[in-house]
Amino acid sequence: MKGAGGNSGGIGQFFIGFVMMCGGFYLLLNSINVSSSFALTSRLYGSSMFGSQFSITGGIIMIPFMFGVGFLFFNSRNIFGWLLTIGSITALIFGVIMSIRFSIKPMSAFELISILVLAVGGLGLFLRSFKDYNKNNSTE
Repeated sequence: MKGAGGNSGGIGQFFIGFVMMCGGFYLLLNSINVSSSFALTSRLYGSSMFGSQFSITGGIIMIPFMFGVGFLFFNSRNIFGWLLTIGSITALIFGVIMSIRFSIKPMSAFELISILVLAVGGLGLFLRSFKDYNKNNSTE
């Protein structure tokens, strides 16, 4: 009878490792807080030039978007309209992604070590189940 991955690896190791890995990564991802400070008036991009601050907000990005959509409704083959529309949407998406903050919930060292042992130990056991044991244990 073939084991996990079509070789002589252990089916028990496969399922135990899979359950440990899923549980550990679930607990790890569940303990991460994700927050964002995005608003149309928040600063997405900025730089300093000639001694003054220059910032681009989400609302300012919507202005070229509106012109691009207007150009596209007027003439859908207008390459400038496509560039304005796609460029402003891309800038808005990158601005939202850059405003995301990740933080981990407060937990004890025991909880963190348990989560990491479940996640990484389960991954190791899961991958070990795909190994062919007849090649390693043969005496020729």
